[in-house]
Amino acid sequence: MKAAKLTYHKATSIEHALELVGRYDGAGKLMAGGQSLVPMMNLRMTAAEHLIDISGLSALRESAWKDEAFFLGSGVTHSMIEDGKVEDPARGYLRHVAAGIAYRSVRNRGTVGGSLAHADPAADWPAALLALDAAIVIQGPKGERRMPLAQFQRGLMETALGEGELLKGVLVPRLSEKARWAYLKFTRKVGEFAHSIAAVVVDPAAGISNVVLGAVGGKPLRLNGVSTSLSPREIESDLKAADLDGSSYECQVHKTMITRALAKALQ
Repeated sequence: MKAAKLTYHKATSIEHALELVGRYDGAGKLMAGGQSLVPMMNLRMTAAEHLIDISGLSALRESAWKDEAFFLGSGVTHSMIEDGKVEDPARGYLRHVAAGIAYRSVRNRGTVGGSLAHADPAADWPAALLALDAAIVIQGPKGERRMPLAQFQRGLMETALGEGELLKGVLVPRLSEKARWAYLKFTRKVGEFAHSIAAVVVDPAAGISNVVLGAVGGKPLRLNGVSTSLSPREIESDLKAADLDGSSYECQVHKTMITRALAKALQ
């Protein structure tokens, strides 16, 4: 199958992209790398009368320190992070995550912002960046606003992006030398979306202690008990609090992944 008939637009700036989004009032979709949107459109799982291409905007590929956090533009590709073309303030964590996403051809075009805006609970960046206490930068007609990533993804492919807004980038904290992290995922074959994701980031100097479970429910889940205690003994109660059936195969996989990630991060 192929996408329904549409009109293609090449945005020349962030302002131009926002103007096009406003002009077509819900009938247009923004496309960064297109690695999720285009296949869904080909399968007629989603549609747009107007496709607004923002992949060529240099402003969305900027990366720089802003205050105490590192700004990573939404147009930065997975391969740019994997290859070290942008700084990794998380001491190798971002490069590790990027290198494990799908295939190289996907990483060459897929973007951080595209992954976050698409909000698939089985995608890598929503879980990985939630574990870092990252924040989102959103650009809209009324200017720029920021919010914690924990508030950005609201459910299955649902975000806090309002009408006429785009995701400009993400703010990532700097991890200290004493930081510990692990990122593990379970897939049955190389390149597919994960069936379970376990992300652990612990850095007392930065005030970060997060254990996040991805590829579950509508969005990644911070396990509050495990994050506080850093003990696998709390896994059962955290999963129960999330209404996950502890006897199911999927739940057993999640328990195993969290246990392994904790051990790897804290060894």
